[in-house]
Amino acid sequence: MSVPTEAVRAEFPILQRAIHGHPLAYLDNASTTQKPKAVIEAFTEFWSRSNANIHRGVYQLSEEASDAYEQARSRVACFLNAPEASQVIFTRGTTESINLAAYAWARPRLQPDDRILLTEMEHHSNQVPWQVVAQERGAQLDYVPILDSGVLDLEVLQTLLCRRPKLLAVTAISNVLGTINPLPEIIALAHKHEVPVLVDAAQAVGRFPLDVRALGCDFLAFSGHKVYGPTGIGALYVQADRLAEMQPWQGGGGMISRVSRERSTWAEAPAKFEAGTPPVAEAVGLNAALDFVERWGIAEIQQHERDLTDLALGLLVEEPGVTLFGPSSTDQRSGLISFALEGVHPHDVAQILDESGIAVRAGHHCAQVLHERLQVPATVRMSFGIYNTDEEVRRTQQALAQVREVFA
Repeated sequence: MSVPTEAVRAEFPILQRAIHGHPLAYLDNASTTQKPKAVIEAFTEFWSRSNANIHRGVYQLSEEASDAYEQARSRVACFLNAPEASQVIFTRGTTESINLAAYAWARPRLQPDDRILLTEMEHHSNQVPWQVVAQERGAQLDYVPILDSGVLDLEVLQTLLCRRPKLLAVTAISNVLGTINPLPEIIALAHKHEVPVLVDAAQAVGRFPLDVRALGCDFLAFSGHKVYGPTGIGALYVQADRLAEMQPWQGGGGMISRVSRERSTWAEAPAKFEAGTPPVAEAVGLNAALDFVERWGIAEIQQHERDLTDLALGLLVEEPGVTLFGPSSTDQRSGLISFALEGVHPHDVAQILDESGIAVRAGHHCAQVLHERLQVPATVRMSFGIYNTDEEVRRTQQALAQVREVFA
């Protein structure tokens, strides 16, 4: 079954906007997705009827809010096929999720000259936290290189795993190349060397099946705003044994069992890692977003994005002066394409496309190490979502002719 694009588009109020007199073609979904009515209405309903702090009041509003928050946690656990809802910790997003793993699990056990293994295609969110804790503890970072085809060099991965790093942190899908990494193979190989694995699933959630039990990963992080949900909410899934090894990383209300003048004891997970007032409305919105995605079907969304990617690759490869980055086959890539246009800075490309109502991303996309490997300072990125159309892809290709005219 294909995604009925017009019916889907009708669910997104922002797509009714015009930009510079042109219909909005929003092609920056790898950065953040737009929000359907169901998510917007979930926010409004919660704030209008059930807003209260959670787990602290015995009055009805507080109980309703608490139930809504924990229902959202159970929804995320079900979405990821996690064994227990308690293995899902709510955070502000992927960045905070990875920082949580870095500080609460890795930092206490890192010793001088220990190693953490990353890849050349990681987003800064899955690089900088590991740099910080490694520098503090005297540990070292290794990087799995990419091949010219845009995929990870798995032979080098195996060699680096023989060094017995404390952790492998790897993205499910590159936010620049669109490369879909073979997670089952990578995780199995790491575990063969007794190396835990953290998966950055920011680009995979909602557009690629994620089953933490089947994958066997130790940690998995994602953001709600990448899956048609709100900003300010995300989650870290933690495998049960790793969860028992984690120490609190923030202190405050909600994460304690008992506080005395000198010492405190901690609540059980996940409350142990959710200090302060949590993002209750955002969790409710995330719950609605996951319902929205599953209503249309992840397999159908994946196929829709693959069809758009096929079309875009076919059009762009014929464009004069365009260099494409990442795998050539859509079997190995998700619904995003990064490219460079000879003689034109990516920011200039994006600005001229915006004059035609086309929103794309330009820059290093928080992946400077990868751009150094590609030997370009920046790229233009178009990334697809459930509501994008063939016509928008063709408009983008046609608008590149205007870019060349301006910079001829």
